[in-house]
Amino acid sequence: MNENTSENTSTAQTAADSTTAPLTLVLGASGKTGRRVAERLEAAGADVRRGSRSASPAFDWEDPATWPAALEGVSAVYLSFFPDLAVPGAPEAIAAFAEQARRAGVRRVVLLSGRGEVEAQRAEQVIAGTAFDWTVVRASWFAQNFSEGAFLDAVLSGEVALPVGDVGEPFVDADDIADVAVAALTEDGHHGRVYEVTGPRLLTFAEAVAAIALATGREIAFVPIPLDAFTGYLAEAGEPQEVIDMLAYLFTEVLDGRNAHVTDGVFRALGRQPRDFADFAFTAAENGAWK
Repeated sequence: MNENTSENTSTAQTAADSTTAPLTLVLGASGKTGRRVAERLEAAGADVRRGSRSASPAFDWEDPATWPAALEGVSAVYLSFFPDLAVPGAPEAIAAFAEQARRAGVRRVVLLSGRGEVEAQRAEQVIAGTAFDWTVVRASWFAQNFSEGAFLDAVLSGEVALPVGDVGEPFVDADDIADVAVAALTEDGHHGRVYEVTGPRLLTFAEAVAAIALATGREIAFVPIPLDAFTGYLAEAGEPQEVIDMLAYLFTEVLDGRNAHVTDGVFRALGRQPRDFADFAFTAAENGAWK
């Protein structure tokens, strides 16, 4: 059964029995965390509506006209913003969505946020000022950026060239983020909490690449490059300007050392320690992420 079929089935079920079957809208359901959140909820027997442009009903952050249908019958929302809460205008979009969600009768919201991002913190304040049963999951850089995201092609090429030096980053596993989000969506006791989630230790990007090289048994080099060379490469590769601007912001502002410390958010939410980057790398390698 494909995703759209699942979504349509879930929507029909909710329409038929909305009083007894709470429905959770998972935004960014095709992304790193949204996909994992949706899969966990569905595995637990929850009714899930996957929110994306290709879903039915469709959800598009750039088209507010799609929001009411996606929110119909929904009681809880996993709120991840595309492309990132760091982009200008994100807090305003979150505020508009929150108002629409309030009108639709949503009661619980879990917001995916980012560490050290001014715009993201403004969006957090928007959600914290609502009457929702809200939780913020404020995440460090995803380990999966190397296996599913922006850095995958570079890893496969054998050379990861990025505009960053020796700053440490506590890369967090997207599975940990999803586990925290699902707990906040399905359990009591998380209302009003900000869980700042990180991995258990700091690594430089060079050390992270070295861990992947060890896990794969391949030679993979890390090369620090100037920012203009990095953005120029992205432009040549056809990346949208908003994505280029976002990555430039993250590498110049967020990776200035402000986040070079670990936190206990995963433990506070789940009662266990976060997954180490080395464990992520070996599992991803075993699953063929870098073949």
